[in-house]
Amino acid sequence: MKLVPLGDRVVIKALVAEETTKSGIVLPGQAKEKPQQAEVVAVGPGGVIDGKEVTMQVKPGDKIIYSKYSGTEVELEEENLIIVKQSDILAVIE
Repeated sequence: MKLVPLGDRVVIKALVAEETTKSGIVLPGQAKEKPQQAEVVAVGPGGVIDGKEVTMQVKPGDKIIYSKYSGTEVELEEENLIIVKQSDILAVIE
């Protein structure tokens, strides 16, 4: 099954958070911070959104940093994905 976002939405897959600190301390599940880095899986077409022309600036495969508490989490075929607006993406990692 394929997830196709609409408008200025982007489907991302969060990258795995580190389980140990730099000093070697292992973090339990609840102590881990929600990761802010992700990989773009699918991109909507853009277009006119709320009266403004939106061009999509990311493409599938890009590694990005997104706002910590943004987006809608979905599970599709046992894979956890997040759907965010392009405006919630803060930067592209090159």
